[in-house]
Amino acid sequence: MSTNAEVSSSTRTFSQAISDALDEELERDESVFVWGEDVGVYGGIYGATRGLFEKYGPERVVDTPISETLIVGAGLGAALTGLRPVVELQSGGYFGIAMNELYNNVARWRYMHGGKFKVPMVVRLPEGAKGAGQEHDVSPEALFLSAFGAEVVIPSTPADAKGLLKSAIRDDRPILFFEHAALYATRGEIPSGDHLVPIGVADVKRTGSDVTVIAWSRMVIEALQAAEELVGEGIEIEVVDPRGLRPLDTDTILESVAKTGRVVIAHEAQKTGGAGGEVAAIIAEEALDCLEAPIIRVASKDVTLPQSRYLQKFVIPDASDVVNAVRSIT
Repeated sequence: MSTNAEVSSSTRTFSQAISDALDEELERDESVFVWGEDVGVYGGIYGATRGLFEKYGPERVVDTPISETLIVGAGLGAALTGLRPVVELQSGGYFGIAMNELYNNVARWRYMHGGKFKVPMVVRLPEGAKGAGQEHDVSPEALFLSAFGAEVVIPSTPADAKGLLKSAIRDDRPILFFEHAALYATRGEIPSGDHLVPIGVADVKRTGSDVTVIAWSRMVIEALQAAEELVGEGIEIEVVDPRGLRPLDTDTILESVAKTGRVVIAHEAQKTGGAGGEVAAIIAEEALDCLEAPIIRVASKDVTLPQSRYLQKFVIPDASDVVNAVRSIT
């Protein structure tokens, strides 16, 4: 949504959308600062913080040592004192180094201290397959479904990236903000003005009547491509992007399922242990009588992801996998 009565728009890349959100929030609120490896002079490895160091200086855009534990832990400390840190890990795969800080401290601090503290903190986590090796090419969002206290936000478009990040920065809860690296160069229209997207509200990217495809991150793009192919076969799929896993907008999901009666869940993480299993369980519990076919999950194969981009194509899902899944239940 946008706060402007009359909304105009501009075309920006996903990376530029992140940068725009950070720029606007740094300017709006002096308690906001950006913190991470190479976010300053270098502008971040994906260019998402480019130009911010020159504009706001080293006290607001801070290059840190190569220590994920320090980056997250010190960010938490800053949040507890009333600042609003936006912490960047160069790769979501480095979450493991800071897992104690993320899982035990960032997520649980408010509860463990009886709600006396706010934790207004965003942790940006680039994720996804991109031919950079197992340490980098991960989609670990499902691991944090049990880290209650931290929200899990996952944009798929430039407009959502900007609007969700701005909302996350203003939120008093800790937000784990996952960004698929393959999306950084994608382009899209972004409403001008103070563009905000509410956290925990799904977006129906495409309406349809035959099959509900629930997808997030890069798989939203693949699902929309699949929809275009299936139109020629007379199959109309509805693409629902939850835009995050916690809070999960079950109302929108279940409303779509009730309309179509058939469900495909698509994500890039491996099938076993992926968040698709949790979404499927919710649908089975809440809308079993609406289903006219089994729930199908489209995900990466249950193998270690290879580094080779060529080999990765045999492991990670794409539009053709969504198409085949939809065909199997229609």
